[in-house]
Amino acid sequence: MNNEVFVHRLLEWYPLNKRDLPWRNTHNPYIIWLSEIILQQTRVAQGLPYFENFLKNYPNVNELANAPSEEVMRLWQGLGYYSRARNLHQCAKDIVEKYNGDFPNNYKDLLKLKGVGSYTAAAIASFAFEEKVAVVDGNVFRVLSRYFGIATDIAGGAGKKEFENLANKIIPHDNPGEYNQAIMEFGALQCVPKNPDCENCPLKSGCFAHNNQMVENLPVKIKKLKIKDRHFQYYYIICGNDLIIKKRGEGDIWQGLYDFPMEESDKKFPSDPDNFQWIKDLKGFVTSIVNDSENTYKHILTHQRIFANFVKINLNDGFRQELKNWADRKGFQLVSEDNFENLAKPKLISRFLNDEK
Repeated sequence: MNNEVFVHRLLEWYPLNKRDLPWRNTHNPYIIWLSEIILQQTRVAQGLPYFENFLKNYPNVNELANAPSEEVMRLWQGLGYYSRARNLHQCAKDIVEKYNGDFPNNYKDLLKLKGVGSYTAAAIASFAFEEKVAVVDGNVFRVLSRYFGIATDIAGGAGKKEFENLANKIIPHDNPGEYNQAIMEFGALQCVPKNPDCENCPLKSGCFAHNNQMVENLPVKIKKLKIKDRHFQYYYIICGNDLIIKKRGEGDIWQGLYDFPMEESDKKFPSDPDNFQWIKDLKGFVTSIVNDSENTYKHILTHQRIFANFVKINLNDGFRQELKNWADRKGFQLVSEDNFENLAKPKLISRFLNDEK
């Protein structure tokens, strides 16, 4: 099967099988950009409510640019990969300040935007402006690798370049945006990673992997992520209706989000409360300590496994001012439970607080 037939059959398959998703019914670059950023590393089912909520709160790039950063992070809470939210907000500001609120209308200039890589730039350029530039995501890697029999490692730079060259060679001059949508949707619904329905595939007659029993072997991804285990001991410090919290800084996970005072170790913490640093500091204020050392919260990230335990420390309400002074010295904050509810926090912290209710 030649390239023209490959393209033709994808474009025949797409309108009959595509999902009805809101960002597919527009050429508005803001809506397309917003959907692409939210759907990075995120399944459609999980990302769709976030997309709808963002669009409701910020119907255009100016509204998003002018929004408080805390509000943007709070709306993002639960999606993970929080650098996306920070880049999203900064990109909106840059578009307003540098481009008068108008998105660049070509791939080359879109690449200059904060948080916009080659895939996102190609998606916006082709979907919004019909520029002939191919998108290459995991679904496209899979379809091209299996159909054309390419065994180059997709995790390496050479492999990415090879696939991008092939994708840009195949993409048609007419309706490049429709074709990009078609091949991505084909990979998401038909040419799926495990147990694809090859017998009912419109491309099976020309598919190298199907004809050579290599469907489960392609694409090739050699690079293995090294997973790091981290153990967090959180201190849930309560004084009346107030909590001690801290804002996470740069250079680590969950930057800009809020959690509690914490110690970290490469192994599980001992269960004896007398060994805990914060309890020693607050000893004169403590009225009760609850250490549920057996109830460990596990949170999986791409390259890390977080194991967290919580020590609940209740303090005498009469020491509020002393506690505030202590928090200020430590770089923490004393806030009400209601105020903390409105701040962006890691999903792990939200799970713990829900269990406490």
